[in-house]
Amino acid sequence: MACDLVCNGVMAESKKYEISVAVSAQYLADQSDPSAARYVFAYTITISNTGTVTAQLISRHWIITDAEGEVQEVRGLGVVGQQPLLAPGQSFEYTSGCALPTPVGTMKGSYQMVAEDGIAFDAAIQEFILSMPRVLH
Repeated sequence: MACDLVCNGVMAESKKYEISVAVSAQYLADQSDPSAARYVFAYTITISNTGTVTAQLISRHWIITDAEGEVQEVRGLGVVGQQPLLAPGQSFEYTSGCALPTPVGTMKGSYQMVAEDGIAFDAAIQEFILSMPRVLH
C-alpha cells in the first residue's frame, strides 16, 4: 500500500509540468521557387497544457535540417511575437513558416516554459518532415 502512495505521488508530480505539441506542415508552392533552390513550408502548431500547473512559453529552439544534412538552429523569444500563458487544459495554436534550399527537410526542437510556481522546463517538439508533394513516397 505504501508503494502505491509513493508511486502515485511520483506519477502526479511528473504530470505537473506536461505540454503536448501537435504539428501539421504543408508545402507552399506559390511562395517557392525550385529553380532558385527555395522551398517554402508552413507549419501549424498546437501547444496544449496537459499538466496540472499553469505555464508560460518563454522561448523556442528549433533545429532545422535540409536534405543535404545542413543544420540551422533558431532560438528566440516566444512564438509569432507572443509568449502564451496556458492554464491546465488550455491550448495555443499558431502558424509560421520555413524556407529550405532542398525539397525535403526536418524540424524538431523545444519550447522553454516557466510554470507559475517558478519551475522552468522544456516541452519537446518531436521531429516532423517538411516535404514538397510527390518527393517522398
